[in-house]
Amino acid sequence: MSKVINLSGTKNGVISVEKIDEPYGKDSASVASIGVNLKGDASNPEWKVHIPFDNLDEVIKALQSLQS
Repeated sequence: MSKVINLSGTKNGVISVEKIDEPYGKDSASVASIGVNLKGDASNPEWKVHIPFDNLDEVIKALQSLQS
């Protein structure tokens, strides 16, 4: 599954979100990969972060707390 979101404040920027299985080799845990590309190329992010699924709920809560 993947999702592309328009990056607010840019003309063409996108945020790409996808699940990557075995990102670090055989039997490594799946991660959520979040990438940013300012030119609109979701398949070639300029910046990215991999978040292990075990940490996903806590990261989501931390991001939501920034809006308060």
